Amino acid sequence: MSEALVDRIDKALRDVPDFPKPGIMFKDITTVLQDPELFRDIIDSLKERYEGKGITAVVGIESRGFIFGAPLAKDLGVSFVLVRKPGKLPSKTIGVDYALEYGTDRLEIHADAVGPDDRVLIVDDLLATGGTAAAAVKLVRELGAEVVESAFLIELGFLHGRAKLEGDAHAMLVI
Repeated sequence: MSEALVDRIDKALRDVPDFPKPGIMFKDITTVLQDPELFRDIIDSLKERYEGKGITAVVGIESRGFIFGAPLAKDLGVSFVLVRKPGKLPSKTIGVDYALEYGTDRLEIHADAVGPDDRVLIVDDLLATGGTAAAAVKLVRELGAEVVESAFLIELGFLHGRAKLEGDAHAMLVI
């Protein structure tokens, strides 16, 4: 990924103070998505990174991971798998509870979404404390699949979320 792309992402982001609660500086990606060339270049950069790595599925974490994961899966020619909050998936699921930077939550995945023959890329927009991403990794591994890497548009490096992820994590912009 080029330094120019990182600069474009950084300039396009909008900081929203005190959202979703006081003391949180929310990194708003909607301004990135409003720039079609930038969005395309982000997906192209991710595709370039993961092509030829034997990825068989891209797992997107609700909900902003869907935005980046689905077009990336399409471009890689692999399946796209949803990891969602409880009660959102219609078939049999497995789930895990986890802590996040401002509370606790739960994620679920369809029990038949991936399996032992799968090499998975997990995608989300932001890596903060790492709780959500670590929960997604745990779900994928519980189903027997291999997690190749976790990819994020933004990493809040000062929160050290990468330390909660076993193996590699890739972030386009580290703040």
